[in-house]
Amino acid sequence: MQPLVRIFFTGFVISFLGSLPLATMNVAAMQISVTDGITQAMLFSLGSLLVEMIYVRLSLVALNWISRQKLLFRILEFVTLLIVLALAVAEFYAALHPSESKNVVLSSPLPKFVLGATMCALSPGQFPFWLGWSTVLFSKKILLPRNDFYNTYIAGIGIGTFVGNCIFIFGGMLIAGTINANQQILHWIVGAIFLGTALYQIFKMIKRKEPALQVEPTSARMMKMETLLKRIKKDY
Repeated sequence: MQPLVRIFFTGFVISFLGSLPLATMNVAAMQISVTDGITQAMLFSLGSLLVEMIYVRLSLVALNWISRQKLLFRILEFVTLLIVLALAVAEFYAALHPSESKNVVLSSPLPKFVLGATMCALSPGQFPFWLGWSTVLFSKKILLPRNDFYNTYIAGIGIGTFVGNCIFIFGGMLIAGTINANQQILHWIVGAIFLGTALYQIFKMIKRKEPALQVEPTSARMMKMETLLKRIKKDY
């Protein structure tokens, strides 16, 4: 397997699997697909993945500097928490008021591409994820400090994230069609997901005094990463 093909596929798999668990961005994309259509949800996802790709690129060339910006990440954690709480409140409001069919936050006047980019830019959670993975890939010499490797890796990440988000986008349309007679159920479900995300964010913020970025993954996470990399090598 050619090195560039392998790093592309590795970035794709990591990003795709990482986008499957319920999170703010993919659930928001799903809700937008229900209320505003697939095109707008796609634009939202493209905006968010563009920022994610930029963040990954920055993390590759400025890893040490980024890991020291504790105050900045503390501020972004609070901003992220406020955004998720606002999304939850908006969903519950729509569920309690049948005449309000849209989430006032996700249906803001901002173009969906800009909205996705803004929400992703204010979320610091992706930095520890990609810093950890990049560290493993560098240590295994799968990712090399070369522009062609960086660009291929980031391209795989972008496509993987987009494909993962598409599952939520089209899945949201399927769910909406199934419960079309009572859209309030969907608002309650999405609101509960956002509220759960906010509570988890609060738990993480209370658990640690400072949002120190874990550049070196924990041993358990390292083992999981290495297991996935072995599977990629074996299958491809």
